Amino acid sequence: MDGAQSVSALISVAVGLGLAAACGFRIFVPLLVASVAGYTGRLPLAGGFEWVGSLPALVAFATATVLEIGAYYVPWLDHALDAVATPAALVAGILASAAVITDLPPLLKWGAALVGGGGVAGLIQGTSVLFRLKSTTLTGGVANPVVATAELIGATGTALLAIFLPLLCLAAVIGLIILAFRATGRLLFGRRGDPA
Repeated sequence: MDGAQSVSALISVAVGLGLAAACGFRIFVPLLVASVAGYTGRLPLAGGFEWVGSLPALVAFATATVLEIGAYYVPWLDHALDAVATPAALVAGILASAAVITDLPPLLKWGAALVGGGGVAGLIQGTSVLFRLKSTTLTGGVANPVVATAELIGATGTALLAIFLPLLCLAAVIGLIILAFRATGRLLFGRRGDPA
């Protein structure tokens, strides 16, 4: 692989991991962003994934996005969705990253999609589930729309950053992973030094 191919592969991995991270916040928002970018020719899609940039896929992702966003603003339905969204986020993260990772041999591509894409989507999704549970516990669910809005902003912003500034997005995803580990530890175990 020459230098240009290496840079191209790095950029496609950065886009893939960025879209996968966005899938951890919302499943369909990053898929819709990727579909629009593929449809308009802004995002090169990997072989076998050209369908992501087709008009039928764009319409399907747009419809699913509207339904998903709306459902997260319905009290208590947001928790029911999390039971389905957690495994779906893993699949969406794998799909989103595999659809855009180009210039890599199949073993590396699928390794990056499965471990990197699925892993980062699962970590972000798991952290958001914990935040929603904490919000429900502390506010009786009254603050859950704020959590839903923050997740929507996170999904949209991360997906757009992945398309337009992929290397910056990769750095942001690394930061998100660090924050997710720290936040998960705090949510599960509390801060060190806090009274019991």
